[in-house]
Amino acid sequence: MKALFTKVLVANRGEISVRVQQTLREMGITACAIYSEPDRSALHTIKADEAYPVGSGPSAESYLRIDRILDAAKKARVEAIHPGYGFLSENAKFARAVEDAGFVFIGPTPKAMEQMGDKLSARRIMKKAGVPIVPGLTEPVRDPDEAKAAAREIGFPVLLKAVAGGGGKGMRIVRSEDELATALQRTRGEAKSSFGDDAVYLEKYLERPRHIEVQVMCDTHGNYLHCFERECSVQRRHQKVIEESPSPSIDEALRQKLCAAAVDAARAVEYRGAGTVEFIVDEDGSFYFLEMNTRLQVEHPITEEVVGIDLVAAQVRVAAGQKLPWKQEDLHQRGHSIEFRIYAEDPLQNFAPSLGKIRRLRVPMGPGIRNDTGIREGYQIPLFYDPLLAKLIVTAETRAAAIERGARALDQYRILGFLHNIPLHRWILRQDEFRSGHYSTKFLEERFDPAELTSAIDTAEMESLAAALALVESGVGDARSARGDPPPSLSHWGIGGRQRGLGRRPGQ
Repeated sequence: MKALFTKVLVANRGEISVRVQQTLREMGITACAIYSEPDRSALHTIKADEAYPVGSGPSAESYLRIDRILDAAKKARVEAIHPGYGFLSENAKFARAVEDAGFVFIGPTPKAMEQMGDKLSARRIMKKAGVPIVPGLTEPVRDPDEAKAAAREIGFPVLLKAVAGGGGKGMRIVRSEDELATALQRTRGEAKSSFGDDAVYLEKYLERPRHIEVQVMCDTHGNYLHCFERECSVQRRHQKVIEESPSPSIDEALRQKLCAAAVDAARAVEYRGAGTVEFIVDEDGSFYFLEMNTRLQVEHPITEEVVGIDLVAAQVRVAAGQKLPWKQEDLHQRGHSIEFRIYAEDPLQNFAPSLGKIRRLRVPMGPGIRNDTGIREGYQIPLFYDPLLAKLIVTAETRAAAIERGARALDQYRILGFLHNIPLHRWILRQDEFRSGHYSTKFLEERFDPAELTSAIDTAEMESLAAALALVESGVGDARSARGDPPPSLSHWGIGGRQRGLGRRPGQ
């Protein structure tokens, strides 16, 4: 068996950096971190065995600087680099630069990243491999007349998508031919400004699909395995909010078809390491390839919980040249796991980002509760990065039990100092659509009413608020952020409502 690494650099920040560091230490590997100036005292910086600065606050001057990351790797004398997710994790140029500098990239090959990173390239490869794709084009379209002809053949509504897009950007629904020319121009402009590439294509728009993805894990010895599926249909602005595994909406026959298609997709590009093949499932049970994320997913913990494996450890072993320790028949789903993404955002203001200093943090604990977090009390949330702060993962024997455990855990979660989406999670768990398991990607768009977050504040919440207010009034917490802390005109009850996303708001 090939030896593992002795020292690895995690080229990321926040909760995923902390998460990867934990596994590295368990494997006896020294964990090195990078940090920007605002993250000098961040949790991932403090937790690391070694930490190296890479620049100022903006990502373009720190976490996206390939040269500075490689300089840090050289100073640390690491053997490999783990990219986490986001930032440069799916950047083939970065992966190639890592390898050219003499380090091992803990992820897929640059070639596989390029093949699957280009949406049209991925569609062509999947079509050739026999993986179902959404009806649509496999080449970019720029001329409005060509777009209209293609849309007529596909059938309205259609979806315009940026070839280089991701994260819900560069997408526009078009419901009639009259809208198409203007929509094409705007989408190309958005694609150019967001991704530096104005290429877009057309595909059929499915009105009420489910978003289901399959975790794959592959080594360099010809082993292509799946680790089953995750349900990711609770979304806002095409960004996931809650994920669960197993999916409550599919039967065993469809599960086997989805997982087999995901393995075929991975084999088609000779994939290496951890990856996720995403599908959309129509109301009639038809499913189509959406995209492949050539990295570890934010929601990987729920797969780890129900399958009983450490995906990060598997990534490291594969990158070191080792064989995967399982065969497909060794992997099974046990129980049910749900992940709640904790965002610094205001659900009452169209999920606008929120800033502030974390004045109080109490995370839930107990059997079946996991907290993947990158925050601590006293930490000032930087304005430069994604609003994802932490993930609450609950696991139980059944879905019903996992929902109840999640409700109790969310009631115990305390974060004070800025606005967050925990009240939204509480609301979702009360909805019949979610509890039944019969919901689509339109669930929040169609069902969520901010007014429904208004309710009484429970006693425990008020006790936490009273403690925080005592600190403020004693002078400990005088400084108020631009958006995170409540304005002084609010009463203590108003502050309670504001912090939990409930009650009256300024000016009401």
